[in-house]
Amino acid sequence: MDRIERILDLVALLLDARSPVSFDEIREFFPGEYSGSEEAALRKFERDKAELVELGIPISFVKAEEGHETKAEFGYIVDRDAYYLPEVKFTPEELVVLYSAGAAALASGAFPGQEDLAYALRKIAFFSEAPMPAAKVRVDLDTIPHSQDNVSERLDLLWRAIENHKRVAISYFSPHTHQTTERTVRPYGLALRRGVWTLVGHCELRNDIRTFIVHRIQSLTPAAGKSRAPDFEVPKDFVLSEYVATWPWQNRIHAPVEVTIQLTGTLVAQASRLFPVPADPTSGETRVVTVKATDVQGLLRYVISLGTDATVTGPESAVTARRELLHRIAAAHGATA
Repeated sequence: MDRIERILDLVALLLDARSPVSFDEIREFFPGEYSGSEEAALRKFERDKAELVELGIPISFVKAEEGHETKAEFGYIVDRDAYYLPEVKFTPEELVVLYSAGAAALASGAFPGQEDLAYALRKIAFFSEAPMPAAKVRVDLDTIPHSQDNVSERLDLLWRAIENHKRVAISYFSPHTHQTTERTVRPYGLALRRGVWTLVGHCELRNDIRTFIVHRIQSLTPAAGKSRAPDFEVPKDFVLSEYVATWPWQNRIHAPVEVTIQLTGTLVAQASRLFPVPADPTSGETRVVTVKATDVQGLLRYVISLGTDATVTGPESAVTARRELLHRIAAAHGATA
């Protein structure tokens, strides 16, 4: 029996027990695991118990009451109230929303953990205590192009690798260098933005956290190694949203630049939708917003797309860059700048 199997069986033993389990009883249940001298067996058991406690399984030792030191009255137990999560209850309306969103993600043809999601949807439909009301919302996500139908398989493989902390080997095509490189990646997470899936993980070739567009991965296989143990641990300070751009002026290449934009006309009321700023009903006829941009050119293109009611006012380098960009656009269209 390997260590993981022994630890799982130990948890099952303590959960099934109706009274505290003494160490002697534990040794009887695991005759080949906690053998040898009592001192050596106890040290081995304490290591297993410490690992379970670290995993969040509340094992404690119950001492016998004075004058009642029988085997059934002292030993180890798992606090069931602390171990089991409280039952989650959803209203019928909440179930409809969950089912609609899940069904749309499943129908998109490219969603990680599709088998798990399909199973969860069947549970929602089967175990609902009453017939679910008619949906008040319909969600249709774009399906992936036929030429990218292997994205679904790769997402599922990445989902399992992320879940089990297992490395993957990928062949990745870069549109900038037009070259394909072989990488070994420790996958940390997946993000969907504007219909494009992005893998975030530690690239062993670059020895740093990198992002990979999933449909640019030409081949994907589990990294060499047959051990069932995790290959890596995700850093405790890792935050997925810090590595996947939310706005078109975000990347991780350049130092951030604070750019100020003046909004007028109808854009004033839309400021909180157009930029990551809070709503302000007292803005009046103009509003100035400040954005930290690591891709200034991306920000300028975005501001220009908003029309003449959005103007860059600082810093001077951004104002100049906007003017040059407008000249290039005008020249490309044969217009007067």
